[in-house]
Order: sequence, then C-alpha cells, then structure tokens
Amino acid sequence: MHDETSALVAAAAFSEIDRDAVYRAIFTRRDVRDQFLSAPIEDEVLQRLLTAAHHAPSVGFMQPWNFITIRQAGVKEQVWQAFSRANNEAQDMFGKDKKALYRSLKLEGIRKAPLNLCITCDRTRGGKVVLGRTHDLNMDLYSTVCAVQNLWLAARAEGIGVGWVSIFHEADVRQILGIPEHVAIVAYLCIGYVEQIYDQPELQKKGWRKRLELADLIYEEGWGNDTKTIGPEAETAT
Repeated sequence: MHDETSALVAAAAFSEIDRDAVYRAIFTRRDVRDQFLSAPIEDEVLQRLLTAAHHAPSVGFMQPWNFITIRQAGVKEQVWQAFSRANNEAQDMFGKDKKALYRSLKLEGIRKAPLNLCITCDRTRGGKVVLGRTHDLNMDLYSTVCAVQNLWLAARAEGIGVGWVSIFHEADVRQILGIPEHVAIVAYLCIGYVEQIYDQPELQKKGWRKRLELADLIYEEGWGNDTKTIGPEAETAT
C-alpha cells in the first residue's frame, strides 16, 4: 500500500515578509487597459507566468486549460475589430445616465499590449466522467478561471500589467484563432510591462462603481443571516 505520509511536506505559515508580499499582489492587482509599454515580455518571464497559471487548482486535477499567445499585429487587429463591433453594441445597452461615461472608458489594450493571451478550457479533457465534476459540469470552467487569477497575480509580482477583454462575440474570436467547438474561451488577456497603475480599480476611480462593503456580503450559517463574528475589513495596500 502506498505510504502517503512520506510525500507530505510542512505547511507552516509564511514569514511576515512573504505573507505581506502575497497580500500586496492581491490588493494592488489592476485591470490594465492603457498603461502598457512597448517592451516585449521576455520568454523566460512568460514561461514563469504560464507555469504559475498551470499550477492553479483544478477539480479532479483535470487541468483543462490551454494558452494561445498572440503577438502579430494582424491577428491583434482582427481581434480588436471583433471587440469594436461588440463594444458598439454594448454601449447601447446602458441608459442615458451611463452611456456617456461608458463611451469615455477605455476597455481594452489589444493593439497596445505587446502580448495578447487567450486562455481556453477543453471541456472534453479527462473524459466523460471526471472526479469532482460528476454533478457540476462547470467545474472545468471554474478551474480555468483559477489559472487566470494565478497568472494575474504572478504578473503583478513581475511588474507586468494584465487586462481582461470580455466584450466580443465568442464566435468571432473562435474563428480568428481557429479554436474548436468543444473548447471554451475563458479569458482574452492583454499583457505588458507597466510603469504606473491606478491606486484603486480604474472603474471605481472613474465613477463607474464603488467597491461593496465586505461586511454586507457575509452571512453566517445560511443565506441572509447577518454575522458579527468577523471584524472590520483589513486595510489594503495601495
């Protein structure tokens, strides 16, 4: 019988410096749209980012992700055109009070960022029956989102900005990148070095929305039950 205890390692807390670095990456991560520099992402740095993504948690250890790197201006232009068409549709979905502000927002860095990255989810990976996905078929999608977050935090630690573009018709990007039908597009990211980022989320800075109060989002033992057991939200780094 396999002795699992021989494979265990210590699970001690991080040092205070290491712990603070993790929280700093979380609290200062931003959705970057316009601060990209033209300097390319070095291959070894990109490898570190993709390795971080590849070490995300995945239900049933299915690892359903793939990563498509896009550097050619011609391909970026096709994706930008797909975004632009969808963005024109999107602005008409908002009322008069929001439409003008929406038009003023820059919502992508597709052509400016030196690297675009499409992260996908192969919904057939692991076969028809996957441990942990037997009753919720979306667990592969959620796992892939964890890979996006891993990459995003690693990028912040590298001084690299990431912007998530979600305004496009999936069929357009699927056709541009030749993605098969059984593979879902989870994230289209713009990636590049940045010298400056906003000190708070850009949409908050520009008056689109404010961060919700954490205390209003916590229930105890069931939906709607207020909790008094958790103190004020911790101060976040800026």
